[in-house]
Amino acid sequence: MSTGITTAGGGAGNQPAGPVPGKGLHAGILDLGDSVMLGLASTAPVYSLAATLGLIVAVNGNYTPLILVLGFIPVLFIAYAFRELNSAMPDCGTTFFWARRAFGPWAGWLGGWGVALAGVVVLANLAQVAGQYLWLLVGDGSLAENALLVTATGVVFIAFMTLVNYRGIRLGEHVQRALTYVQYVSLGIFAVAIIVGIAGGTGGATTTQPFDFEWFNPAGAFADPGAVVHGALLALFIYWGWDTCLAVNEETENPSKTPGRGAVISAFVLVAIYVSVALLVMMYASVGTEGMGLGNTENQNDVFLALKDVVLGPWGWLIVLSVLASVLSSTQTTILPTARGTLSMGVHGALPPRFGQVHPRNQTPGFSTQIMGAAAIVYYVAMSVLSENLLSDSISSISLFIAFYYALTGFACVWYFRGTLRSSARNLWFQCILPLLGALSLTAAFFISAVQMWDPAYGDTEIFGVGGAFVSGVVLLALGVVLAGVCRFLPSTRDYFQGRQRVSARP
Repeated sequence: MSTGITTAGGGAGNQPAGPVPGKGLHAGILDLGDSVMLGLASTAPVYSLAATLGLIVAVNGNYTPLILVLGFIPVLFIAYAFRELNSAMPDCGTTFFWARRAFGPWAGWLGGWGVALAGVVVLANLAQVAGQYLWLLVGDGSLAENALLVTATGVVFIAFMTLVNYRGIRLGEHVQRALTYVQYVSLGIFAVAIIVGIAGGTGGATTTQPFDFEWFNPAGAFADPGAVVHGALLALFIYWGWDTCLAVNEETENPSKTPGRGAVISAFVLVAIYVSVALLVMMYASVGTEGMGLGNTENQNDVFLALKDVVLGPWGWLIVLSVLASVLSSTQTTILPTARGTLSMGVHGALPPRFGQVHPRNQTPGFSTQIMGAAAIVYYVAMSVLSENLLSDSISSISLFIAFYYALTGFACVWYFRGTLRSSARNLWFQCILPLLGALSLTAAFFISAVQMWDPAYGDTEIFGVGGAFVSGVVLLALGVVLAGVCRFLPSTRDYFQGRQRVSARP
C-alpha cells in the first residue's frame, strides 16, 4: 500500500494540491452512471417527497413547484464548489480535507464532524422510517405502531447495510442498483396511474386541478416573503445527499472529474424528479384542505401514504414498497460518506490511526464503517428509549449540520482558489461567485433554522424553555468542539493540529 506526505493546512490558494496519496480503497471501480446513482440514492427522493411535499404545500400552496426550484439553487451552487475542490484535491474526506487545506486543522476537523454527525443522526431517522414501512406491508399494517418492533427492525437494517458496505463497494453497488430499480419502477407506476386519473378527470379531489404557469410566478410567491423563506428551507434540505458522489471519488474512474460531474448531474436529476412529481400530485389531488387535498393536515406527514389507495387501489402497497426501497437505499449510501470521511481523518492524522485502516481484502474502510454503523445504532436506540419526541426533534436539527458543512465547503472553495480567480471568467464564476452565493445562502439558512428551532412550539419537546431541536443541534455541534479539543492533545493526533500532519501507512 502507498504512503506519502501532504503539506500542512492553511490555504495554498494559488495552485491545486496535486495527487492525493491512495488509501487502499478499490480504485476505479465506479463509473459516471454509478456515481449519479449513488448521488440520487443518498437523497432518498421518494421518501423525501412523501414526507416533505405536504409541509411545503401547507406553507406555499400552489407555488410549491417554484419553491422546490428556489430550494435547489443554493444546493447547485455548492455542488459546483464540491466539483471544483474535488478536481483539485480528490480526497474521500471531502469537506474535512478541503476545509483543512483552506482554513487549517480546526476548520477541517469540525467540517469532518459535521459530515459524520449529519450521517449518524439521519441514519436514526431512516431506520425508524424503514422499520415502520416494512411492517406497513404486513397484514393490516398495525404492526407499524409497535414501537419496540419498529426499533428492533431499524437496528437490523442499519446493521445489515453496515455489513454490505463493509464487504465491498461492488457489493454495495449491486444492492443499490436493485433498490433503485424497485424504487423507481414503483414510483413510475404510481406516476402513470396519476396521469391516467388526471386524463380521465378522476383525481383525488372533487375535480382535478389543471396546470397553471402561475405556479412558477415569483411575483405571486413573494407576495408573502416569509412563506417563501419557510418553504425554501424545507425544500433546501431534501436535496441533501448528492455529495456521496464525492465521498467515493477515490473509488471512481477519473477521480478528479467523474465524481464532480456525477454530483452536478444528480442535482439536476433530483430537481426534475421533485418538480415533475409534485406537479402531478398537485394536479391530481389539488392543494385543498379537505379530503385528498395536499393541504389537509391529515395528509401532510406522508402524502403518498394518503393517496396510495385512491391512486392504485389494491396495488397501493407498491408506493409503500417504493418508499421503503428509497429509505433502505439511503441508509446504505449514508454510511458510505461518513465512513470514508473518518477514514480520511484517520489517514491524515486528525483521528487515531485505526480509523485510517482499510480492510486488505474488501478494500473498504473496515473500522470506520463499523464505528459509523455502531454509532448510528447506539444513537437510535438511546434516543428511542429516552424519548421518541426527542428523537424526532434531534432529527429535525439535521438541517443545522447540513447547512454548516455545506457552507464551510463553499467558503473553502472561494478561499482556496483565491489566487486564480482572475485568470478566467470560468474560474471567477465557478470557484468564487456561485460557491460564495451558495455559502452565504446556507449560512443564512443555518441561522434562520436555529431561530425557528429556538421556539418551543417548533417541535415536540421543550428543554429549559427552548425547543428541543435547537438544544439537540447545539449540543451535538458543541460536542464536536470538545472532541476536537481532546484530539488536540492526544499523542496520536496532536501533530495534525500543530501543522505537522502526515499521511500514515495503511495495512
